[in-house]
Amino acid sequence: MKFVDEFRDPAAAKQLVNAINALSDKLGRTLRFMEVCGGHTHTIYRHGLEQLMPEGVEFIHGPGCPVCVIPMGRVDDAHWLATRPGVIFTTFGDMMRVPGTVGSLLQAKARGADVRFVYSPLDALKIARDNPEREVVFFAVGFETTAPSTAVTIARAKALGVKNFTVFSNHVLINPPLRAILDGGGADRRTRSTASAVAESARPAPTDPNPSTPGIDGFIGPGHVATVVGSKHFGFIPAEYGLPIVVTGFEPLDILQAVDMLLTQYAQGRCEVENQYARVVREDGNPAALALMDEVFELRETFEWRGLGWISRSGYGISSDYQDFDAEAKFQLPAKRVADNPACECGAVLTGQLKPWQCRVFGTGCTPEKPIGTCMVSPEGACAAYYNFGRVKL
Repeated sequence: MKFVDEFRDPAAAKQLVNAINALSDKLGRTLRFMEVCGGHTHTIYRHGLEQLMPEGVEFIHGPGCPVCVIPMGRVDDAHWLATRPGVIFTTFGDMMRVPGTVGSLLQAKARGADVRFVYSPLDALKIARDNPEREVVFFAVGFETTAPSTAVTIARAKALGVKNFTVFSNHVLINPPLRAILDGGGADRRTRSTASAVAESARPAPTDPNPSTPGIDGFIGPGHVATVVGSKHFGFIPAEYGLPIVVTGFEPLDILQAVDMLLTQYAQGRCEVENQYARVVREDGNPAALALMDEVFELRETFEWRGLGWISRSGYGISSDYQDFDAEAKFQLPAKRVADNPACECGAVLTGQLKPWQCRVFGTGCTPEKPIGTCMVSPEGACAAYYNFGRVKL
């Protein structure tokens, strides 16, 4: 690959759209594919891919926006940490405007809190080393995609003997929420450690797709997460639920090809994990990253998700060997469960139950400038994608 234009070529897109139309006509039924990652949602609506689909193909949204799934109570805990005397609170920029019950981090900064956005947790560690008299907290958010960079930073802080740096970990795993959705909203299954979960080969998939969950016929799999965990990490979806999944890149042709591959599986009576993003993703992922994550993190007994509630062993806490760098161990957080604003339907959007424009406050009471929910804030949020690029008249 030399240029991004190779993945936005109109002639190639037309060929794929024609193939999708032919397969859809042959199948003669409507198939609904969940794009797990918010990055896919933005590509779909920015480039108008939903307008190119036949009536027999529909996109629905999944829980793969890391900012969107953080519950209100954790946002309030971050705000509380940011307003402690002597604390420098660091975070990625997309968390600055996420609303909590007492305001956003950006509003806390406006009121005098020392809140700084950083591009990497290593930037936060540098701030700690430059300010030894202050406590520096990094607000760690993300799926397995960003967890390795946090793990590297914590390990680096320990090696350097830094005493004034901690992490407020809100890293989460991708498979538990997918199981929760496929199980109809609940998740009682317990995940293993990252390395052991990835190492386990999937059972043979059924020869004929047999969707077990009404409303979902297949998945456009999260390419960035898969660079870490590997494509076979998602083998449970065809093996246990009889649904195909295609791990996918983030350009328009990537997504069109993924739809073609999903339809082809149905046409051929197959049900398996396929890797469209082979230029980046390997079957086993990144073993070095997985090993470091297993060393630095440990699975929480439970973690709360926006729209899905409490899911067993779905979040990463910091392991006992690195407890000195755990903000939850150093500070007595309020840790209160806070209900979402009743006007906001982010939870239903994140689980594919609603389209963003079906939320009663979409584009009126809730906009990117004045968001009520996280899905309108994040650059990976489905509501932000619809608002900025959607073609639905309100």
